[in-house]
Amino acid sequence: MPAPSATVVMLLLVPLLVWRTYSRVRRLIGRQRLTRVRPWITLTIFPLLIGLLSWLVYPNLDRIGWMAAGLAAGAALSVLGLKLTSFERTPQGLFYTPNRYLGLTLVLLFVGRIIYRVIEVTLLSAGNTLTGFVFSSLTLTVFGLLAGYYLGYTAGLLRWRYKS
Repeated sequence: MPAPSATVVMLLLVPLLVWRTYSRVRRLIGRQRLTRVRPWITLTIFPLLIGLLSWLVYPNLDRIGWMAAGLAAGAALSVLGLKLTSFERTPQGLFYTPNRYLGLTLVLLFVGRIIYRVIEVTLLSAGNTLTGFVFSSLTLTVFGLLAGYYLGYTAGLLRWRYKS
């Protein structure tokens, strides 16, 4: 089965990334209610995106390795993020307040890399197509960093929920 074209993947990924970035930035501003469904969505979407990107760059194992390195670094940062998070159990439910600086830094790093890559691919490289967008080691590393952070952070939130 041939891999889908990068244009099709980008048409699917860009709206998803814009929506997730907006919701993440909105959620990083203050106190959040820990719902029953939202963590499971994160724990489903990010592995699917990681799998899709790995499938697209499959012949280039070095790039998959860079994404894996980003995942590991992001998981390590999620431990720090959880330590900087304040947790509350109230009669109204479970609440947490994430460290806004760490989360915003990761989101802005990712958005900045995407913007730079779009400019680089569309304006600076006349012969390049959007295929090059997905195959950048640095872009995959930054995505891995963000994905690893949110996967680890979400797992930590679930651990806190079911701990007591």
